Amino acid sequence: MKFSLRSLFAAALMFSGIMSAQETDRLKVATVDMQALFQDFHQTKATKLKFDGEQARVVKDRDERVATLKNLEGEIEGLKKQESDPSVADAKKQAIFNQRQSKQAEFEGLRKELEEYLQRKQRALQEQMQLRMKTILEEIRDKVQKHAEGEGYDYVLDKTGTSTSQVPILLYTKDATDITEVLLKSINEGAAAPAPVEEKKVEEK
Repeated sequence: MKFSLRSLFAAALMFSGIMSAQETDRLKVATVDMQALFQDFHQTKATKLKFDGEQARVVKDRDERVATLKNLEGEIEGLKKQESDPSVADAKKQAIFNQRQSKQAEFEGLRKELEEYLQRKQRALQEQMQLRMKTILEEIRDKVQKHAEGEGYDYVLDKTGTSTSQVPILLYTKDATDITEVLLKSINEGAAAPAPVEEKKVEEK
């Protein structure tokens, strides 16, 4: 029986397609919800608790400084009234004016210091938080990889991954095993309850 070159080529392509399909069927695929792993990881919760405490201390500091500014503002307004009081002698008004100018300068200095303080603290907190969250994500990815290797998975796909246009990357997977709960239990195994937040201030930069 004779075969043309074209028929042999077509048969080769068909065989190749069948083999590719068989290879794909043998792939062991799992999915994982990285968002859930990150949010429910005990280290994430502990970190959030810590930074909430740091933020609360910054707010407390801010409120104390704002109270000082309000007191100064009240003193300045009182001095202004004395200046405009016709019963106050001109010689005394000059002294009141000088005092008011001094208070005003103090007020402006403290207000500027407060603005810089808040900016500095906020920047420091954001940088520390981003660094810590990056470390946590790397640790979770490492645990996912080790679990996948141990269970013999060929691919582990993140169910929460999105494209640059915010469209979910993973829309459908056939016969994929969701390993989120197994991993969540594994990464939180033996975790102690978060320790109380220590009363210490954020390091200024």
